[in-house]
Amino acid sequence: MWTPDIYEGSPTPVTSFLSIAPKISISANISRLSIYGSYGATLQQIFLFCSIASMILGALAAMAQLKVKRLLAHSSIGHVGYIRTGFSCGTIEGIQSLLIGIFIYASMTIDAFAIVSALRQTRVKYIADLGALAKTNPILAITFSITMFSYVGIPLLAGFYSKFYLFFAALGCGATFLALVGVVSSVIGRWAAGRLSRVS
Repeated sequence: MWTPDIYEGSPTPVTSFLSIAPKISISANISRLSIYGSYGATLQQIFLFCSIASMILGALAAMAQLKVKRLLAHSSIGHVGYIRTGFSCGTIEGIQSLLIGIFIYASMTIDAFAIVSALRQTRVKYIADLGALAKTNPILAITFSITMFSYVGIPLLAGFYSKFYLFFAALGCGATFLALVGVVSSVIGRWAAGRLSRVS
């Protein structure tokens, strides 16, 4: 996988752009296809398979990461799967949930990478380096914790509502297995990305 290497090797503003812009572009183009035309059952099954694979791969690979940017990269792979859930439905509700999800994801990602950019100035590279952040910069630690809690979908935060709408749309179109995989991978991702907020 090239994504973690690109995230780690690129400057943080470039990484932030690469994390958001392609997802918005692909989502806009496929949404346009689904509004003005339609894609058949075969393409819908491909979206379903890709969504499940991305969610599982992103959640499991994030568990083994020790660096902040690599963890965010694998979390990004998982979020592609959550966003594809809206495409897998092939319904207006799926596209609406997708648009809500992509807006919330973009907001969380901009916030996360802005904080990572501020942390890079203090030479924070590994997750373990975040241990002293609460003592050295408590405002940044609180902001980072809230952002990561939202990223993993803790209830009452924006990330929870994003996933809720996407999984609800999946249930509405009969993709129960997809919603179940999404919930399980979200719980696994909650542990993996929750390490950042526990350390800080």
